[in-house]
Amino acid sequence: MSKVQIKVIDNGGLRITGDVELVDMEGNAFPSKPAFTLCRCGLSGNLPYCDASHKGKFESCVRAEKVLDDKE
Repeated sequence: MSKVQIKVIDNGGLRITGDVELVDMEGNAFPSKPAFTLCRCGLSGNLPYCDASHKGKFESCVRAEKVLDDKE
């Protein structure tokens, strides 16, 4: 099984790669894909997937906090 990666795209969606199952609140599975992008802005006409409707209408640049190693 490949490790799942979720990449937060600047001003865009969430890019998912790896062996993952996407299900709705009732447990119904969406079609399986090796990689897909989920909408973060709510403007997509193809929810839960991103269709780039966000372009020019959504801004979000999220960065993980960098942790410095105390080894010296």
